[in-house]
Amino acid sequence: MPLEYFITYKAQNTYEESVHEAYWQFLVIPEENESQQFIGIDFDSSIGPKFEFSINGYGFKTIRVHMKQKFEQITFEARFRLIKKEINPFDFTPEADKSKSIEKIQGLNFRVDYEAFLKTTPYTHIPYTKNILFEFDWGNSIFDNLMALNSYTYRYIQFNTTATDVHTTLDEVLDIRQGVCQDFTHLFCALARTNGIPARYVSGYLHQGNGYFGDSQMHAWAEAYIPYAGWIGFDPTNDILAATDHIKVAHGKDYSDCSPLKGVVYTSGKNQTVHSVQVNSQDQQ
Repeated sequence: MPLEYFITYKAQNTYEESVHEAYWQFLVIPEENESQQFIGIDFDSSIGPKFEFSINGYGFKTIRVHMKQKFEQITFEARFRLIKKEINPFDFTPEADKSKSIEKIQGLNFRVDYEAFLKTTPYTHIPYTKNILFEFDWGNSIFDNLMALNSYTYRYIQFNTTATDVHTTLDEVLDIRQGVCQDFTHLFCALARTNGIPARYVSGYLHQGNGYFGDSQMHAWAEAYIPYAGWIGFDPTNDILAATDHIKVAHGKDYSDCSPLKGVVYTSGKNQTVHSVQVNSQDQQ
């Protein structure tokens, strides 16, 4: 049964010294796709600068804000409404021939086509001393290997909201073995790519109230490409497949492509940004 979702995203930016001019880009609008429909958007701020909608390099909608007047604190609030169809994450055609799929991912044309999601990035770099963390068993299907990787990542990292931040590298995460959904997703992507499987970082929202890790902020999970099946969502933070409770905003190579807020601010001194997310739903008859 479809669900109607009401999502509120808030960001409060506080600056030690007065800001004279600022440019921001918000990547927080839910994607419109086969399972996410009828999106309504309201956006405002505590001061009221001009804003416009735009499209980023991956084709996802953004909100661009240009602030010209002087300020020291500003709050943004974005509200979204959408209909999310129920998803069975296992509803896809399985690999009919494991060897054919493996042969496919080893081909030059495949690697060229998916090169962007096969290469290492600063957030998905595993030092050579730690690169034998998880190896696929090629006697199993690619999907079964990815399910095993999902569980491995879930067990390898302990969820801890204070252990890391958006600048933490995967090398650091592997040392402390603690982190948040961003860190789980970077490790999953890194290990999938190491084994020749294209994997992309996904940002979005997670239905609150079901006991999932990572539902109090914007959530992150991965999508891995399986030949003859397509992109399949894996949530290693919770050891589940992405399904009805996952509301996608955007995807990219890593967090840097999907950061909810980027900006250029003309000021000096320290600054702080506090994000919050609320996700509510009701059944659609």
